[in-house]
Amino acid sequence: MSRFKTIFPNVNKPLIAMAHVPPLPGTPLFNASKGVQGLIDHVKRETELLLEAGFDAILFCNEGDRPYQLHAGLEASAIMARVVTECKPSDRPYGVDFLWDAQCALAIAVATDAYFIREVINGTWESDMGPWSPDAAKLLRDRRAFGRENLGIFANITPEFASNIGTRSAAQMAKSTVVSSLADVILVSGPMAGSEPDVRTVSDVRDAVPRDIPVLLNTGAKAGTIAKYLKHANGCIVGSDLKRDGYTWNEVEPERAKRFIDAARSA
Repeated sequence: MSRFKTIFPNVNKPLIAMAHVPPLPGTPLFNASKGVQGLIDHVKRETELLLEAGFDAILFCNEGDRPYQLHAGLEASAIMARVVTECKPSDRPYGVDFLWDAQCALAIAVATDAYFIREVINGTWESDMGPWSPDAAKLLRDRRAFGRENLGIFANITPEFASNIGTRSAAQMAKSTVVSSLADVILVSGPMAGSEPDVRTVSDVRDAVPRDIPVLLNTGAKAGTIAKYLKHANGCIVGSDLKRDGYTWNEVEPERAKRFIDAARSA
């Protein structure tokens, strides 16, 4: 059985909600007056709302750490691990993401018993963070060395805030990411957080990879448009549409979360 099916054995098209962690210590927007406990209190409150809304899984991410960096510090992995440990659900799967350091995400996943990580694992990119060349070979070798062969690798092939250096299409990237880099799940994103990709891109990627490899919508999932994406995608990750005014860095609104669940389930 694939890692994805092991994580979601009884869910046809999983709906994964983002639990955005506020800025971590040392980052420009960190709220020193609230401290680390403030991070935990915020994420715990939002996670509870998302679980009550009925999402199938939670994905913890350091969304507040603008501007993002490609190499995390030790303190970042330690604090993220603490936040996830104190806020993770006990009755459904959860994953971790660190923008944009896959090795850091792996370390957090090992520390917290996470089910999956979401990262960019291969390719060469020009990005807001500068030149970017992830290392899938090291990531998967470290997964094995840490004894976490059950950890799902959800690979973002169209990362936000970046563009591919080269001429391969998203569909070609997806196929090689599965064949060469051994990704468990392919994610398709828009140009930035909360932005929709072209639905044709999602369709082309779905057609390009084997049917047993799930393709998920990674950004831009909205209650009003999710139906057209779920015609092609095997599920989605959603964050911004669940927030007040649909703005990524606002707080979760229970009514918006419930509206999204209703729209996606009916689709």
